[in-house]
Amino acid sequence: MKETDREAVATAVQRVAGMLQRPDQLDKVEQYRRREARKKASVEARLKAAIQSQLDGVRTGLSQLHNALNDVKDIQQSLADVSKDWRQSINTIESLKDVKDAVVQHSQLAAAVENLKNIFSVPEIVRETQDLIEQGALLQAHRKLMDLECSRDGLMYEQYRMDSGNTRDMTLIHGYFGSTQGLSDELAKQLWMVLQRSLVTVRRDPTLLVSVVRIIEREEKIDRRILDRKKQTGFVPPGRPKNWKEKMFTVLERTVTTRIEGTQADTRESDKMWLVRHLEIIRKYVLDDLIVAKNLMVQCFPPHYEIFKNLLNMYHQALSTRMQDLASEDLEANEIVSLLTWVLNTYTSTEMMRNVELAPEVDVGTLEPLLSPHVVSELLDTYMSTLTSNIIAWLRKALETDKKDWVKETEPEADQDGYYQTTLPAIVFQMFEQNLQVAAQISEDLKAKVLVLCLQQMNSFLSRYKDEAQLYKEEHLRNRQHPHCYVQYMIAIINNCQTFKESIVSLKRKYLKNEVEEGVSLSQPSMDGILDAIAKEGCSGLLEEVFLDLEQHLNELMTKKWLLGSNAVDIICVTVEDYFNDFAKIKKPYKKRMTAEAHRRVVVEYLRAVMQKRISFRSPEERKEGAEKMVREAEQLRFLFRKLASGFGEDVDGYCDTIVAVAEVIKLTDPSLLYLEVSTLVSKYPDIRDDHIGALLAVRGDASRDMKQTIMETLEQGPAQASPSYVPLFKDIVVPSLNVAKLLK
Repeated sequence: MKETDREAVATAVQRVAGMLQRPDQLDKVEQYRRREARKKASVEARLKAAIQSQLDGVRTGLSQLHNALNDVKDIQQSLADVSKDWRQSINTIESLKDVKDAVVQHSQLAAAVENLKNIFSVPEIVRETQDLIEQGALLQAHRKLMDLECSRDGLMYEQYRMDSGNTRDMTLIHGYFGSTQGLSDELAKQLWMVLQRSLVTVRRDPTLLVSVVRIIEREEKIDRRILDRKKQTGFVPPGRPKNWKEKMFTVLERTVTTRIEGTQADTRESDKMWLVRHLEIIRKYVLDDLIVAKNLMVQCFPPHYEIFKNLLNMYHQALSTRMQDLASEDLEANEIVSLLTWVLNTYTSTEMMRNVELAPEVDVGTLEPLLSPHVVSELLDTYMSTLTSNIIAWLRKALETDKKDWVKETEPEADQDGYYQTTLPAIVFQMFEQNLQVAAQISEDLKAKVLVLCLQQMNSFLSRYKDEAQLYKEEHLRNRQHPHCYVQYMIAIINNCQTFKESIVSLKRKYLKNEVEEGVSLSQPSMDGILDAIAKEGCSGLLEEVFLDLEQHLNELMTKKWLLGSNAVDIICVTVEDYFNDFAKIKKPYKKRMTAEAHRRVVVEYLRAVMQKRISFRSPEERKEGAEKMVREAEQLRFLFRKLASGFGEDVDGYCDTIVAVAEVIKLTDPSLLYLEVSTLVSKYPDIRDDHIGALLAVRGDASRDMKQTIMETLEQGPAQASPSYVPLFKDIVVPSLNVAKLLK
């Protein structure tokens, strides 16, 4: 207590010190005292009230304990009296055993009397029940069947209670009611038949389906009641539990499986489109059935049956099994596409499971895949392998067909712009388009793989195309009379190269969103190179055709006959122009290159005629006449190729200027200036060699030995450097074997 008092005093001192920290607070001491007195009085009042409440509770508890003690004493006395009475009545109970047996027997006899009417009327009830089942009155038939079963089960239960080991009486009762089990089986058979046709029945006669469900529900309740009694007595009547609800779902599942499997009406032998037809029938049947189940069947079943959810799972499982069976067959490529398209796209599309009439009960996201990823991967591998073989075969066949056209007597067709072409590019890319469209129906990944495959096979195909075009050219050169339309078909082959290029770009732009696949992005330069090589060989072959016809006239150039008035260049110009009228059917990129190459080759052949030293001028007059003729013919050629190159926007004068430059060397009248003229020629045409200069001087016919020697030595000391844009003209010109020493002599 002292410690408490000290703590109280210390606390009070602390509070007073807190109140009186400033001088002006001394005026409020009386006010503080009254406030503290009120607080103290309030605390004391609450304390007294609490103590009083506690005392009242203790008083009440003591009173209740006192009463409980008195009650315990009374109960103890009552139990002692009961124990005394029980000991005195043991003998009395044993003497009542006969009464107990009589009571049991009375109970059995009462049950027998109660069921006596039913027992005697069993045969009649059996007949009536059979008639009702045959008439389709299933509810009434089930009611009578329940009466029969109730009578039988009641008698058997009483017999079980009286003497569970007496099998003879149990067998007697079971035999008397033997028809009951047969009626139950017959009724079940009728129920299952209705359930098998439930999707039709629910539209025509929904009350019949409701009756079936009511019967099953009754049997489920009886099963539950009997199982509960079994826990207490151990007695179970024969044929119980029937489990008709479980059997109902088994029947529905078997019905769904049969319906799915029964939709295949055709085989591959009878109809190539058998699988497409089969899958479409499945789609229609499943969608219709699920819509009926959602809108009608759910109204005929109790909610806890979850009939739509169960039917949805049954259909999904049956479809999965069917798709697995189809996938295990030896399917062709188009059949694999049909199957995968249906499984991966159609099944989860608005045409089926996403149909608005099935929402929101059907959540596609919760459905398992119809085919496992492993099976899908195997099918795709098989498809790609088959497709590869098919594309190779199709491309080979297309090329063979195109080759047959090359030897026809009629010209090839022209496109809307008048350019010759064959059907090969259209056939090839139509095939690619079809396969890519089919692949796109399955997945973007497969589409990309098929595109890569098409481009890879295109690469190989173009190599074969190049070889065949080369053989075509070589065969024609062996016999230029055959084939009749060689030029026209070679033009078509050249044009096909441009068409192939454009089609490849179009195909990739259409089916490839972004060129990230290395195989796809790198394949274009390779194919472009092959196509350019094919076109170049084709153009070369056509020019070779031209120069074979020009050969005779080119051989006349720079000869005595030419100097005396040959019209060889006129014929050359007419022939080239005539050929290029046909070459107008060549598409612009290749025609442009071909025109430039023809121009270059004509000039080269003209220069080669100069370098072959077919003529040696004997006088200045001859040199002047020959040089002027060369200039006139250079202008003729210039005019021709300007005409042929119109629309290309290129300078075509450079090649013909070479002929003029050579003519200037020949025309020069002052031999002392020859060195300067030749030096100028060499600086303009760096690929000119000393043998060319020697041949040119030989054609002039007036260069002295010392002059030739000086020119040769000077040219050997400082060869000119060619500009990057310079196109060599002299490097392919071979001078007839006559060494410089002989020329100097």
